[in-house]
Amino acid sequence: MKKVLIIDDENRTRELIAKMIDSFKLDVETIPAGENVQSGIAAIKKHQPDIVFLDIQMPDGTGFDVLAGIPNKNFEVVFITAHEEFAIKAIKFSALDYLLKPVDLSELKSALEKAIEAVTEVNTPPQFEALQSNIQSNESRRLVLKTQESVHVVDLEQIIRCEADRNYTSFFLLDNKKILVSKTLKEYEILLSAYNFLRVQQSHLINIKYIDRYDKKNGGAVVMKDGSEVPLSPAKRDVFFKRLENL
Repeated sequence: MKKVLIIDDENRTRELIAKMIDSFKLDVETIPAGENVQSGIAAIKKHQPDIVFLDIQMPDGTGFDVLAGIPNKNFEVVFITAHEEFAIKAIKFSALDYLLKPVDLSELKSALEKAIEAVTEVNTPPQFEALQSNIQSNESRRLVLKTQESVHVVDLEQIIRCEADRNYTSFFLLDNKKILVSKTLKEYEILLSAYNFLRVQQSHLINIKYIDRYDKKNGGAVVMKDGSEVPLSPAKRDVFFKRLENL
């Protein structure tokens, strides 16, 4: 049986989420304990949970502060938050899960089932390390890429381009490494578009810092600094050349 700890500054919210989880009839024990940073850290140390549902905003700090106070994070985390774009973006970059308040029953069940599966597989400390970096506004972003075998933490500066392969995305890095993850290119376009990445064709997202030149032959292609050629969609030409002017 997996232990599920619910940390939130509102007692009513903790109890409600616990009741919702209990209604799923899964093999879990719910523990609605922890209302602030200090009591949240104490609850994790006391109960040694497998999964923690963790509120971000607390009276004396944030859920990130709770994680910072736990040296060995051998549990899965699902954040609970009102819509806070910066925090959500940091969570997404770190390949961690979150729920928006008010918590939806079906979304809660889905998040819990994914967390149970992840706990069974492997613990992933690199994700928490990346999160601590991503929540610092002055730090460069670090993207967590999870494959079937490994968890990779990649600085955005290492990524030359991304290429779609149906529901998978291949990342091509500076050290000639290629990482294949089971997420769509659209998800990464949304995440990376504010960080010098541009979708130049249906299957291609590029880091504009690594453009070498534009080749007019064969209908037009973008040549990257690693020598790879990426087709440029006619619909993206204007946006592409405007971005080049601003480099």
